[in-house]
Parts: sequence; structure tokens; C-alpha cells
Amino acid sequence: MVRKPGSVFARDFEWTALTGFCGDPAPGATLGLVHGRRRQGKTLLLQELCATLGGFYFAATEATEADSLRLLAHALAEHAGEAVPLALRSWEDALLALLALGEGEHADGGVPVVIDEFPYLCRAQPALPSIIQKALAPRSAPRLRSRTRLVLCGSAITFMGRLLSGSAPLRGRAGLDLTVPTFEYRTAAAFWQVDDPALALRLHAVVGGTPAYRTEYVRGDAPSGRADFDDWVCRTVLNPASPLHREARYLLIEDTEVRDPALYHSVLGAIADGHTARGAIASYIGRPADALSHPLTVLEDAALVVREADAVRANRPRYRIAEPLITFYHAVMRPEWSRLQRPGTAAEVWADSRARFGSAVLGPHFEGLCREWTLRHASGATLGGRPVRASSGVINDRTGQAGHEVDVVATDSSGRVLAVGEAKLGTTMGVGHLERLRRVRALLVAARRDAADARLLCFSGAGFTPELRAERDATLVDLERLYAGD
Repeated sequence: MVRKPGSVFARDFEWTALTGFCGDPAPGATLGLVHGRRRQGKTLLLQELCATLGGFYFAATEATEADSLRLLAHALAEHAGEAVPLALRSWEDALLALLALGEGEHADGGVPVVIDEFPYLCRAQPALPSIIQKALAPRSAPRLRSRTRLVLCGSAITFMGRLLSGSAPLRGRAGLDLTVPTFEYRTAAAFWQVDDPALALRLHAVVGGTPAYRTEYVRGDAPSGRADFDDWVCRTVLNPASPLHREARYLLIEDTEVRDPALYHSVLGAIADGHTARGAIASYIGRPADALSHPLTVLEDAALVVREADAVRANRPRYRIAEPLITFYHAVMRPEWSRLQRPGTAAEVWADSRARFGSAVLGPHFEGLCREWTLRHASGATLGGRPVRASSGVINDRTGQAGHEVDVVATDSSGRVLAVGEAKLGTTMGVGHLERLRRVRALLVAARRDAADARLLCFSGAGFTPELRAERDATLVDLERLYAGD
């Protein structure tokens, strides 16, 4: 185990994966990929990796091929302590120089060699993946005598995802394929140093788990308490002078596959407004349903939208926005964009938008965290097993001629329903909510689902009645348990 530097918050899994890959003493150079959206801390992680293990780090820029090779040569000279840089006339020369870093006695444990922002280099030289493939060929002499652990990193999600897919040149060459995700909600609360679950929930509903939104974007400005949340929203995300203000718009255009931003913004706006089925999205934006296949696929590939199967009707998938800031933008900011650009209007806009924030952002976000708690944090004793999936769905009740929306349906690897749950952020839950869950469980059994022993989960941000607390078959999850309990 290589001790993680104190400057890297959390990321234990990622650090272990990287140090394990780079520290592999096996002979021969190997390739690894690191990807994830911008502002997740990939650069810091890789810089600390190279500093800790004595590796080489190079951050590519948008430049011509010749200029990039010149910059790499200067970086290599500086790394080696040489006054005169090598003359790198081609990427073939550059790969030989990078593989040479892993030669000799100093490379007993492998030498990390990181190329950050790799997609920039490929824009200038599209053949670069093929050149790397050739350099890392199984019988290549430079590869065999090197222990270079070549790590290619990039934030262009769609591009990086294709490097190892299908018939891509690098398919089968990589020994590491690591995604650096956003912080999950409990880690995000710890990173923001917020120990009030109600405040942590509201904060996460706005900015999610992206580390840079706290450090660079708001310069460490966190709400001092629940009473400061409204002012914090006004002085950060609703403030036109804050970098966070336009971030949701930039997240979309960062992906190179987005050719028509207006269409994609409309799709995201439809989902943020609660239209989560493909037909509903198409109707909302005024396009045929079959015209949405490409934009929805691009949004999925860019990790901005997640496609989830309905818990009851698997052939009717729903779409949800993966980045909370985008949901907040489309639900709260986009309808008021013109007004927000006038100085001094943030507080007025927020006062008018608070109700919409509660219904379109905070409520659905709470439901999502309840599913995440069920999947990641609930113990086997609580659920009667280990879930592999937690989703929402609608089950028909033919007796009552109605459909029951279920916020949480947890299933194990065999398809057995471990639990069904209902989430009410601002409602004190009572026995009536439990009776509804019992009815849902009975309907699942009637639909030939293995659900007879499913646990009944009641999630509430406002508490539970004494009568509900007295029910033995109810599992009650309040905000404190959501953030700290099993």
C-alpha cells in the first residue's frame, strides 16, 4: 500500500487502483486510462501519484502537433534535469522517450508516466492511438525493456470511452480503465464540512458532488448554516459574477459530440421538468420520439443523463439528469435567465423560485438519495439481503383502476424484491403511507414477483407519527439515518 497524500480528499478506491497499477513490478510497459468529467480532481490525483512514485506528468494543451511535441520535449528535459531538450520529430519518437523513462534499475516497481488532457493531442494527430498501439505491441523491444505505466487521462467522456471500444486501436491494450466520479452524497457533505443533514441535502441538490465547485468556483464559500442557505444560493449560483452561474451551460458544450446545443438543452429541460419517458420528452420539445435516439445516446455517453429501467415495467425506461447543477439550472435558472442577468435581482428571483426548487429539484433529489441509500448504505440486516439495483416504477392496481408510483424498489441478483419504499421530504409520514406500501407489495406478488417478504421503507424529511413508529414492519429512515445510519 502506498500512503495517499493529505491533499487528496477521499478517493481511496481510485488511489489504490492507480498505485496498484503503477506499482506492478511485472516487466513490460503497460497502458492505463483515467477519465471522468472535468473538475472531479483527476489532475490533482495524477500529479500526486507522479510526485509520490517519482513519475512524469505532462498536461497537454490545445496546440498543433509540432507545438505539442516541443512542449513535451521541454517537459521531459526538465524532468531529467537536462538543459537541452530532446528533438522529438514525431509521436513515434515521443513514445520511445516516454518508454525509456521506465528503463533501468530505478524502475523496479514501475514508473507512472501521465499524459493529461489526451484528447487535445488526438485533435492535432488523430492517428495517435494507433501510434501508441504500435509502441505497446506485445513483441515491441522498447515495450519489453520498459516498466513505464503509461496513463492517458481525459475529460471528454465520449472520446475517452471509445478508446477501448469495438475495433479501436487500443482495445485489449489497457490494464487499467478508471473512472473518477463525482463524490457520492455523504462524501460530498464531508467535503463541504456540513454536518446538518437538511442543509447537506439542499446543498447537494444544487451542486452535487463535484469537488471544484467548493474550491475554485466559490473559493470555499459554504453555507454557515441552514439559515444561510438562501443567501448562499444568491451569492453563488444565482450571481452572474460567479463562475458557478454559467457552469451548467458549459457542461453540455464540453462534449465534442454535441452539434446542436439548443436541442440538447431542450431535452435536458424536459427531463428536469419531470418528463422522463422518451415519448413525454418528445412531446415536450415538439419532436418525434424516434428523433431522440441520437441526442439521448450522446447525453448518456457524456454521463449527463442516466437511462434507468422502470422497476416494474422494464421495457419502459426513464431518463434522469446525472448532474444536479444541470437540473437546478433548467428548473430554476433557465426560466429566469434574462432577469438574472440584471444586477441585484438574485434574491428576488430566488424568492419567486423557491417553490419550484422544492417541487422540481429538492423533492426528486431526495427520492434519488433514498434509492442511493438503499443500494449503497442500507445493511443486509435492514433489507434482508444485498441489493444490486434500486429503482423507481409504476405498478397498476386494476382493482382501483389506478397506478401506484413507487419511489424505491430494491432487488437482489436473483430478482427477488428485497424492499419497497416511499419518500416524502416535507410530509410527516403516517400509517396511511405504510398501508399503501403494503398494497404495493401485494400487487407485486400478484404480478408474480418474488416480493412476499419485501421490507417496507418509509423515508421522510419531516418525521413520522407515533402510530407509524409503533408499527413493527415499518423501517423508518429520517435525514439523520440517510446521512449517517445503515
